[in-house]
Amino acid sequence: MLARGCNFACRSAGITGQRGPGATAKDLALAIIAQIGVEAAGGGVLEFTGPTISAMSMEERFTLCNMGIEASARSAIIAPDATTFAYVARRPLVPAQLDMALASWRKLKTEPNAAFAGEFEFDCTGLGPQISWGTNPGQTIGVDGRVPEPSHDAPLQKREAAERALSYMGLVPGQRLLGLPVQTVFIGSCTNSRLSDLERAASILKGRRIAPHVRALAVPGSTQVKREAEVLGLDRIFRAAGFEWRESGCSMCVGMNADRVEAGDRCVSTSNRNFEGRQGQGARTHLASPLTAAAAAIAGCIADPRALAPL
Repeated sequence: MLARGCNFACRSAGITGQRGPGATAKDLALAIIAQIGVEAAGGGVLEFTGPTISAMSMEERFTLCNMGIEASARSAIIAPDATTFAYVARRPLVPAQLDMALASWRKLKTEPNAAFAGEFEFDCTGLGPQISWGTNPGQTIGVDGRVPEPSHDAPLQKREAAERALSYMGLVPGQRLLGLPVQTVFIGSCTNSRLSDLERAASILKGRRIAPHVRALAVPGSTQVKREAEVLGLDRIFRAAGFEWRESGCSMCVGMNADRVEAGDRCVSTSNRNFEGRQGQGARTHLASPLTAAAAAIAGCIADPRALAPL
C-alpha cells in the first residue's frame, strides 16, 4: 500500500473522459506529459486513477505506466482490479493457488487517506492522435496541430530547451507537422510492441503499401508476441505492406546495430523517448502511436490516422 509518509513523492492522476477516434493509450500518455511536464513526478511514484483508467485494457495500462518515467517517475502504477485478475489468470505460469494470490493482490491499492506530494486531473474527452515535435515527450501536440512558439513567460531553461529543440528538429513555430516528409518508421519498443499494438498498425496497413522512400521496421516486443502475431498472420500484412518483420528486441528504439536513423532524417517512432541522437546521430524522432506510425509509413509523411480507415 502507499501509506501516508511514504518515502516517495507519490502523485495521483485522476483521468476522466472518453478518448476520440484514433487516440490510443500512447496518445493519452503523451498528452498527459505535455500537460504536467517531464519533471512532474519528481522521482516519485506516479499513480493513475479514474474511470478512464478502469476502462482500459491491461496492454493499454502497460503502455501508460511505461511512459511514467518520461514524467520523471521512478515507477508508475495502477491499482489491480478485475481486469488485472482476468489478465493474470490467462497468462503462462499463473499461480497454482490463484485464489490466495488474488486475495493478497486485492489489498494492493492506495489507502483512502494517503497523502500525495501533488495531484492532477486530466480530461481526455475528444482527445485525438498526438505526436511529439521536440526532443522530449512533453513537447507534444495533436497530430493536426501547429508547433508552438517558446513561451516568453516560461523559465529561461525551459525556453532555451524549446528553442534548441526547434533548431535540432528543423522546425519553426506555427508550422504544421502534417505532410512533413519522413524517411523512417519504427513500430516497436517496450512501449508499443505488444500484440494489440501490432494489430492496430496492421489494421491500417492491410491492403496498402508504404511510400517508396520509407524504411519501415516492425519489431515485436517478445518472442511470444512474435509467435502470436504470426499465428494471426500479422507478419504477412506487415511484409506485404513493405515493412521489415524483425525478431524481438530493442532495435531502432536505441539505435542498435544497423537499426539507426540517418542524420537529418525524420522517424515516426512508437518508442518512449526522443532526445537528441536517441535513434542515431542527428536523427529527428517524432513519438507517436502505432496507428499514427503506420499512417506515416503509408503516406510517406506525418499523417493523421483518422484519415486512413481500414480498407
